[in-house]
Amino acid sequence: MNIGLRDQTYTGKLRRNAEEYGMFIEGSASLPRNQSDVEKFQQTVRTAKQAGAKVIRIAIGGRRYEQFEQAVQFKQFADRSWKSLQLAEPVAARHNIRLAIENHKDWRVADMLDILKRISSEYVGVCVDTGNSFALLEDPMEVVEAYAPWGFAVHLKDMAVAEYEDGFLLADVPLGEGLLDLSRMVKILRKVRPEIQFSLEMATRDPLKVPCLTEKYWATFEDVPGSDLARTLKYVRANASPQRLAKVSHLPLEQQVELEEQNIGKCLRYAAEHLNL
Repeated sequence: MNIGLRDQTYTGKLRRNAEEYGMFIEGSASLPRNQSDVEKFQQTVRTAKQAGAKVIRIAIGGRRYEQFEQAVQFKQFADRSWKSLQLAEPVAARHNIRLAIENHKDWRVADMLDILKRISSEYVGVCVDTGNSFALLEDPMEVVEAYAPWGFAVHLKDMAVAEYEDGFLLADVPLGEGLLDLSRMVKILRKVRPEIQFSLEMATRDPLKVPCLTEKYWATFEDVPGSDLARTLKYVRANASPQRLAKVSHLPLEQQVELEEQNIGKCLRYAAEHLNL
């Protein structure tokens, strides 16, 4: 959660409640954009640590194929992100708290690993999202294997897919109802990072469109081989389950909330019964 800026009375109560319920807290924050943002970022880090967080999840970007029209725009974004990370790392080091960059449909594995190696800090790693990178035409299992040594946190999700005219649809579904080998993923992450914590991400929403057959999608992917596209589309066709990709945005809010709670309940039961979580 993004705890924001809170006083010690609030953070102390939050920390005690979490401990009482046997829960853990992970922070969420945006990186400082420039030097003038550093003090606010430092206060955010301090607040999260006072609440008991040992890790703060960082999302640097969004869906690059939606955000950017040209490769130069993504290059400018990458440069800004690197400068922001350089501002944030010393703050994390001073407060002895780890920053976990989520693979958030922005960086492919090679890009992310390059960032991690360049910053070369024990305080900067990855929030491993088990499904996001499929939208970047990467193999989900290979993504988990690549990020496991750098993993500070996990967003555990399962995914369903189906074709549409411009590419494929991608949706969160309850754990165990999608195409991901979650048991193997959990084992890989736990073997490499025994202390890693798993957070459920179950977004009950309309399927996301991944328009990988359009020119705009490829504007920022100068070095991605066609074989990645072929492998991904072959995988989608082999595992398509359009019946699991129902739209929900037309439903009244109360029904959407009820469906979300049902899906979360299914996830928790599956995690306990099949993943030892």
